[in-house]
Amino acid sequence: MPVALVKERYSSKVGEVVLGATSEQGGTRTTTVTVGGDSGLPFLHFENQVTNRAVIAMEVTDIVPEWSETITKQIGDVINNPVAWAKKCVEEFGADLIYLKFDGADPEGENRSPEDCARIVKDVLAAVGVPLIVEGCNDPEKNNAVITAVAEAAAGENLLIGVAEQNDYKSMAAAAMVHKHTLIARSPLDINICKQLNILINEMGLPLNKIIIDPTVAGLGFGIEYVYSIMERARLGALAGDRMLSMPIICTVGYEANRCKEAHASEEEFPGWGDLEDRSVLWEAVTASGVLEVGASILVMRNPKAAGIVKKHIADMMNQ
Repeated sequence: MPVALVKERYSSKVGEVVLGATSEQGGTRTTTVTVGGDSGLPFLHFENQVTNRAVIAMEVTDIVPEWSETITKQIGDVINNPVAWAKKCVEEFGADLIYLKFDGADPEGENRSPEDCARIVKDVLAAVGVPLIVEGCNDPEKNNAVITAVAEAAAGENLLIGVAEQNDYKSMAAAAMVHKHTLIARSPLDINICKQLNILINEMGLPLNKIIIDPTVAGLGFGIEYVYSIMERARLGALAGDRMLSMPIICTVGYEANRCKEAHASEEEFPGWGDLEDRSVLWEAVTASGVLEVGASILVMRNPKAAGIVKKHIADMMNQ
């Protein structure tokens, strides 16, 4: 006896956002990346069309990061050079985008100048053809200065810049509008703040198709269930017609997964946890897969082996 599948139909869809700009569009990218556009929940091909596949951005820092050796040994000597590192991420690891983080700009660290950060962005743009995501340091005042300089130096490239938060979004939004970039709007796992931030940014004049949501995520075993519920509410809101929740979602998977002790604690310390290298890869890959299944469009990853697994998973799910 045939089984009739119940198909959900939604009144709206997730908005599409284009990242990067080719020479015809005023930039220098060899390719652009389009995310969003889904008219249903992820990978339910029998129900609704999945327009654009999720993409992977590989994280690159301007200074040598204090990451687990399980990750740094895969990156190799290029970890000392963000330009060469970005190139390796694209050519060897298959990154769809580069996520360039300026930890070295922190006033409590190397205090790299905004002009120096802008120069590095220009060098990375010259070395790779994929779109760039650029984030400053964790000091809000310095971050605004860095991103303003970067946005001006890379005018027309349609970078994804960030981050804009509820109490600090005006400088970022202005830089995105003036220099033709796209903006990351980050909220602390709160659907109401997420929506309100998008409203505030849009009221400044930045179109909704120039905003990407960062709802803040968590690693496997450290709150990912709550993350899933918040992201699910955002996706369902978008599909029900809420334009202020209709933006694609970016998730900093590598950062969150590798904060979990299971991703970096030694086998000697926890012998029951198994081989550290396998565990490190799987912790990031499973974290990524979790947010992918609820609607993440951009996964920011650190571990190249984990990124490879997730990239294959995305391809498999798109071909169902």
